Amino acid sequence: MIALSASEIADIVKGKLHGEASAIVNMPAVFDSREAKNGSLFLALVGEHQDGHDYVEAAMNNGAALTFSTRSVKGNHVIVSDVIEAVSLLAQYVRSELKEMKVIGITGSQGKTSTKDLLRSICSTSGKTVAPMASYNNELGVPLTLLQCDEKTQYCIIEMGARHKGDIAKLCSVVKPDIGVVLRVGNAHIGEFGSQEAIAQTKSELIQSLSSSGIAILGSYDKFTIAMKSLHKGKIFTFGENQSDDVRAADIEIREGRAHFDLVTPQGRDAVGLRLIGAHHVSNALAAAAVATALGIAIEVIAGALSTAEIASKWRMEMHELDGLMLINDSYNANPESMAAALRTLLLFAQERGGESWAFMGKMHELGESSATHHLDIGTLAHEIGIDHCVAVATPEYAPASGGDASMTFHNLATIEEAIEFSSHINKGDVVLVKASRAEHFELLASGIEKAWKDRIGENE
Repeated sequence: MIALSASEIADIVKGKLHGEASAIVNMPAVFDSREAKNGSLFLALVGEHQDGHDYVEAAMNNGAALTFSTRSVKGNHVIVSDVIEAVSLLAQYVRSELKEMKVIGITGSQGKTSTKDLLRSICSTSGKTVAPMASYNNELGVPLTLLQCDEKTQYCIIEMGARHKGDIAKLCSVVKPDIGVVLRVGNAHIGEFGSQEAIAQTKSELIQSLSSSGIAILGSYDKFTIAMKSLHKGKIFTFGENQSDDVRAADIEIREGRAHFDLVTPQGRDAVGLRLIGAHHVSNALAAAAVATALGIAIEVIAGALSTAEIASKWRMEMHELDGLMLINDSYNANPESMAAALRTLLLFAQERGGESWAFMGKMHELGESSATHHLDIGTLAHEIGIDHCVAVATPEYAPASGGDASMTFHNLATIEEAIEFSSHINKGDVVLVKASRAEHFELLASGIEKAWKDRIGENE
């Protein structure tokens, strides 16, 4: 963060300062007192189970120079009516001061975090890059990301999520993006929005926020995203797998579950071999490549960075190579599009290894009235493409409709504990996928299956 005095910060956020006016904040803001360092700004947030005001002293002991609070506390603090609003005002100010820094906003129903990680790998080759390690994509996470930036930061990558109309527009008022990326419009959060059209309107707020000198990056994977070209009068890059796309993938091959392709941009053509698992990462890589192309980064640098990039975020297609078993832990989140992509990846690995495919699937949240239909569609897809075992955990809606040429066994279990016990049916050479929405806590299922397998193998040795 750029260095600011307590009095300057109080003026920026329109709060009342108590304590030393000359105290300097020069480290990012934190809301966990354990993460405070010398010069940090501590946010005394009030949550459902904990009150940050109770941890102000702990934050001070760790070096926090200033606190945002809604009531009087120990040490240097600025009293504000709303801590999140105050940190947004501070982030907006920092953004306005860093005029040479390029800010890239990324939104879409699927792939934001993976695209962010890939783009960070590319941009880091050219200059100091700030991007959130976690999915900090809301009214708190976005300002926190901006406050990590300082005078040396060349690129700031921002994820933008939304649950209501106007959410992205509000984030853009803080971020002021130079480049806006819309990956695709899918069905994630359709329960909140009601329709894909409403989702598209909200995602388009990012493109509408761009100035005429800004750059729009649009995926060509659905009709809603590509139609956003009409909303921007400035420069536009499209990405996808069509001949007409500005940045595209040609000659795609999948080897050991990883995509290899030729990256084609206005600069030319270069080979890319992703380390990431799943064909769905091609679109994420192309989005990152399109941004890098717009930033003027050379194609050979882009291709090289994509070919060495790893996903930094937890529980996203994590590959666990156990003794005789591959376990794919994709338990961070789930929606119809990502679930379909994960099933196809599972199938590829099972075909390569010659074992059976096991899909342990939990509930996909926030699908609204269409929830039952979407779960049925995924169960039917698993049946049609040839998944051997669909293991539905507390989600009987996955039971497939009849039809398809494949033979799949459907298992309906009530709890994670039952699913862990049921994993005793898995054999050497098999491939297991574990996937559900984050609220289902399927990371517990993944770790439980891994432990049960190691115990079994240990007994047999």
